[in-house]
Amino acid sequence: MYQAFIFLLAAVVAVPIARRLGLGSVLGYLIAGAVIGPYVLQLVGHDIHDVMHFSEMGVVMMLFLIGLEMEPAKLWRMRMSILGMGGAQVFVSAGLLFGVAIAVGVVWREALAIGFILALSSTAIVLQMLSEKGLMKTEGGRSAFSVLLFQDIAVIPLLALLPLLAVHAVEKQTDSFTAQLEGWQSALLVTAVIVGIILAGRFLVRPFFRMVASAQMRELFTATALLLVIGITLLMNFVGLSAALGTFLAGVVLADSEYRHELEAEIDPFKSLLLGLFFISVGASMDFALLADSPILIAQLVVGLIAIKFAVLFVIAKVFSLARDQRWLFSVALAQGGEFAFVLFTFATSVAVLDATTVAPLTLAVALTMAITPLMMLFYEQVLLPRLDVPSRSSEPEADTIDDGRTPVIVAGYGRFGQVVGRFLRTNGFDVTVLEHSVQQVDLVRRFGQKVFFGDASRHDLLEAAGINEAKLLVLALADPEKVLSIAKYTRKRCPNITILARAMGRHEAQKLLRAGVDVVVRDTFHSAMNMGEQALQLLGVSEEHSQAAAKTFRTLDEAHLLQLVDYIDDEKEYITRSKQNSLELERVLSAEAEGREV
Repeated sequence: MYQAFIFLLAAVVAVPIARRLGLGSVLGYLIAGAVIGPYVLQLVGHDIHDVMHFSEMGVVMMLFLIGLEMEPAKLWRMRMSILGMGGAQVFVSAGLLFGVAIAVGVVWREALAIGFILALSSTAIVLQMLSEKGLMKTEGGRSAFSVLLFQDIAVIPLLALLPLLAVHAVEKQTDSFTAQLEGWQSALLVTAVIVGIILAGRFLVRPFFRMVASAQMRELFTATALLLVIGITLLMNFVGLSAALGTFLAGVVLADSEYRHELEAEIDPFKSLLLGLFFISVGASMDFALLADSPILIAQLVVGLIAIKFAVLFVIAKVFSLARDQRWLFSVALAQGGEFAFVLFTFATSVAVLDATTVAPLTLAVALTMAITPLMMLFYEQVLLPRLDVPSRSSEPEADTIDDGRTPVIVAGYGRFGQVVGRFLRTNGFDVTVLEHSVQQVDLVRRFGQKVFFGDASRHDLLEAAGINEAKLLVLALADPEKVLSIAKYTRKRCPNITILARAMGRHEAQKLLRAGVDVVVRDTFHSAMNMGEQALQLLGVSEEHSQAAAKTFRTLDEAHLLQLVDYIDDEKEYITRSKQNSLELERVLSAEAEGREV
């Protein structure tokens, strides 16, 4: 209890001060850990590494939440950046670090292990930092996430590689069940576990959550969410795989689940608390006695590691054509050692690849690069970004305060589509609350005397402030299909009785929205295209009466076919087969009508 009190006190005192100074919460946690650690105030002991192992659950939960945001289709679209950028970063960085180690007299086996371990970056620090600053959805943020994902996957083969680098055969010192198996047996078990997670997520977990949710006890749902994450973690440890990778995979499988938002809400507080504890334990683990004894060596390791990784990252960003400011963001964010280095250095020592005297300064250097990263990000934002003549994304204004009372209609998105809907409702006597996330669009509309609130409708707190619980209608007129779908899913779960009207960019998006519970879907260009088709018929000699009848038939059948195919959007083969059948039916009906006209 005393140790828990010290950790919580350090966080509560240090983090608000660090954020007020513009340093961010991550650096606040690291400083707090360094101060209470065994080398400064000595308020916590040398068992800090036990705390770090426990707090690594924060990293695991963070990967699970990220997985919930990543639909398999989105992950597939990212495959080039994951394999291309991630693979290039790991192998090029490892190669250069290997060369430097060889140059200073390290034997090749040790140099290879050091190169690969130091090539990894900190998933926990980078993603927490980018999320806090609202940079995750930028080009540089997405690229950094792709590289980190590849690195997390790369930990698995690294754990297999390290024992092979031992000079003498060493008995495997790992608790994983796969340590006792032959190579082919281990590979088969790993494959079975991964396939099992995917199948269980698709066919078992959802019915289980449905049963738990029916009990209508929030604490039970929280317990179930934690059970899922901890269970997968234990399973992955049992077979010797990365727990973070396993929970990320489970998150991806559940990304399109109807319980996605509840899972996010229940896990997030635990993730945040454990991540804070992890950062504090990293700060407390810094061996300042070693730093005092060998300051020049440690400084060379820190500067050398950051310089090599930054140079590699910057070149990769240029090869993959990232914008100039995004190259700097991408390179600054990932130019540090990672939390997996602590695990891999310990494992490398246990299998006699590296000795303790080699690992100690390297571990300290990794911890220091992690502590320096928030300062480097601050330098990027305050010094580099203004000189690049690119407006800082953190300078975006705060959302407006919505204090006008409640209206029956909320319109999210006030571009060319939303304006027509909003103006039409207002001119017919209905009050409307309008949310728009583009600063330029808000300024433009306000110059014409229309009232619009600035804010991102995908933020749940903003929807609550706009009166989503009391509104009768929610009109989603945004041009971002993924954001529209996300808001629709959240609103349907939060407010089951509200009527949702949504704009869809195309047929497939419309079917996703219908499956998510949207009441009315309007395809962006469908009705204007039908109007043009009707006029085209008239110009070809068809009478106005018959062209209107043909348009009505086409519209009615097309809408019916749209609804019929909603259940098959995940089955491409069946979807295509039924689409062909629907096209033939549509052609047959319209041909019959045309023949009737001619008679």
